[in-house]
Amino acid sequence: MMISGLTYIPSVIPNHEASMLLKHIDSNKWRNDLKRRVQHYGYVYDYRRRTVTPDMQLGNLPAWSAPLIDLLEEHPAFNLHADQMIVNEYIPGQGIAHHIDCEPCFDGVIASFSLNSTCVMSFIHVETKTEKQILLEPNSLLIMSGEARYDWKHGIPARKNDTYDGKRYQRGRRVSVTFRKVIISI
Repeated sequence: MMISGLTYIPSVIPNHEASMLLKHIDSNKWRNDLKRRVQHYGYVYDYRRRTVTPDMQLGNLPAWSAPLIDLLEEHPAFNLHADQMIVNEYIPGQGIAHHIDCEPCFDGVIASFSLNSTCVMSFIHVETKTEKQILLEPNSLLIMSGEARYDWKHGIPARKNDTYDGKRYQRGRRVSVTFRKVIISI
């Protein structure tokens, strides 16, 4: 799959670290105000109003996220200091609608780690409607910038299994950890 600005790195997190990350994540409180469970760190993102304001700041990112931030800083594709992190839990049958992360809310690079289960993410070009897919494996990293960030919507179809390159993948519980840099307009 060739989309300019899309970087995919499989197996970037060792299995034992991924297990520890999931334990930290599961020891924190989940929000249930969406169809999936979420946790916000740094800033809360208002999905209904599609905004982030200074009063939505929660504090610093948690200490347990430091190994992930260290991994991000090793990759030149992620060239900013993240101050917002969202953790999403997807159980089999759940997905997320195609979208472009809020442009006036977040800077030009979005990075997301996948934990625990495989799924297929699809990308749809905003103008041409061309669709491409990528297999997100456990412990992988996806970085979107430039064209991938602004010209392609990304989403995960709500289903219990995926087919990719002729192979079928049964979904399990998947947790994504997404890092962004908030743009605060005053």
